[in-house]
Amino acid sequence: MENVSMENVSMESARLVLRRFTPADAPALAAYRSDPEVSRYQGWEAPVPLAEAEPLAASFSAGDPRAPGWFQYAVERRDVPGLIGDVGVCRSEDGRQAVLGFTFAPEFQGHGYATEAVARIVGFLLAEEKLHRLSAGCDARNVRSAKLLERVGFRREGHLVQSLWVKGEWTDDVLFGLLATEYEGTRDGR
Repeated sequence: MENVSMENVSMESARLVLRRFTPADAPALAAYRSDPEVSRYQGWEAPVPLAEAEPLAASFSAGDPRAPGWFQYAVERRDVPGLIGDVGVCRSEDGRQAVLGFTFAPEFQGHGYATEAVARIVGFLLAEEKLHRLSAGCDARNVRSAKLLERVGFRREGHLVQSLWVKGEWTDDVLFGLLATEYEGTRDGR
């Protein structure tokens, strides 16, 4: 079952619902974004107190998923409601490309939830929304995220050595891309 509704901003996959954030998501958002291992390769600093997570969840809930810029999808399991992670989509000004990012609570990592959520977003953006290209980047040390991107069809496009100053150190950035034509080829079995 892979339903999509942009009126209420929700999508489903086999085990997940990707939806708009709500104020009720703030405690879970604060909890997993406060985990030092979760925030290690991200741009924010842990901890993320509830007082910061509440306006963050509110700003996520106010976004337009089809407008240029970032929109964060809240991810929850279909069988047990409650935030387990989020997937961000940053649409380009012309609406033909997007950048993806994702963050999941540690207790939900390693179970295929992030792969399923990102794959659902990729299918939505390339097959349903007809975007031309998706891209993503990750810290070269974040091997699990790199493997996830490759599992859902992205190819490595570059490795920028010591290109980002993050949390007091220079880090390498690995770049990934996926064209709609490449995605269609994998769906057709080519």
